[in-house]
Amino acid sequence: MNGRLAAPFVALRTEIKPEWIDFNGHFNAGYYMVVFDDAIGPWMQFIGLDDEHRSAHNVSTFTVEGHITYDREVAQGEPIEIRTQLLGFSDKAVHAFQQMYHATEGWLAATNEVMSLHISMDTRRSAAMAPAVLERLAEVERAHAGLAVPHQVGRTMAIRR
Repeated sequence: MNGRLAAPFVALRTEIKPEWIDFNGHFNAGYYMVVFDDAIGPWMQFIGLDDEHRSAHNVSTFTVEGHITYDREVAQGEPIEIRTQLLGFSDKAVHAFQQMYHATEGWLAATNEVMSLHISMDTRRSAAMAPAVLERLAEVERAHAGLAVPHQVGRTMAIRR
């Protein structure tokens, strides 16, 4: 690909919809996952696993693990932006980190660390990605290498005593 790759990749811009507001009057926790998931499609297209590729090769990706942090409340109507950073990949998996920012004020609202497996839809098992996709991931990895690893990456939950 010619030119410089986005680092991080801005996968989605939207605003907090009224139907995402819960009985507490704030953005419901479940809808954070909906928004992060909505940003996965553009991310997959960016890394070469778009609809055309998936259809031609009868493959897909499945999320096998995710971890959301809720850093700051966002309200109905506020604009948000999801940025996605490649943390690593293998021939069968992609490790990415999504950050939800207030789109005009720039503060971090939430994060999602996600592990996706590349799946053969014939066998419903993990399968190696096509060489062109692996090449694209290597290109994205080089572009994202200068980004700091966010402190939320690899966190575990525990009550510390």
